Amino acid sequence: MDISIEKLHKQDAEELFNFETENRAYFEKSVPSRGEEYYDFETFRKKHQDLLEEQEKGISYFYLIKDKNDSIVGRMNLVDIDRNKDIAHIGYRVGEIHTGKGIANKALKLLLMKVSKENIKEVYAKTTSNNIASQKVLEKNGFKQVPTSDEEFIMNGENLKFVYFVWSTSS
Repeated sequence: MDISIEKLHKQDAEELFNFETENRAYFEKSVPSRGEEYYDFETFRKKHQDLLEEQEKGISYFYLIKDKNDSIVGRMNLVDIDRNKDIAHIGYRVGEIHTGKGIANKALKLLLMKVSKENIKEVYAKTTSNNIASQKVLEKNGFKQVPTSDEEFIMNGENLKFVYFVWSTSS
């Protein structure tokens, strides 16, 4: 599937809200919930505006993964950008009907090309221990697993840990 990544814009709020709402149950199988209030449109719009302001300041960048029809199929967030240390953290999600098509892999490749131009030297990621697909996407894109905490948490009745990764321009 041909995809592109585009920075988040104000006019994306409604389509992004629909994407998040439609995929909520699927996402919450592998990542902690964003909470009930996130799925109230007025609250979502306010959070959307906060993200745009954060993006404007260069603290974080929020990308939508779009297909050839310009529909949202996923999102990638580059957050907690530290210009002094040249590091950032990444998170991503792909809608349920679009999984297994290589979208996350392609989108991450595109994002890492942009990251290199931003002079970011290291990107950190974490995923839950049961999210094997996400771990494979990170590894395919040059992320290396780093020591993890032994701290466990319960999500959906399952004992899980976070698994941490780092990508570096020097790798």
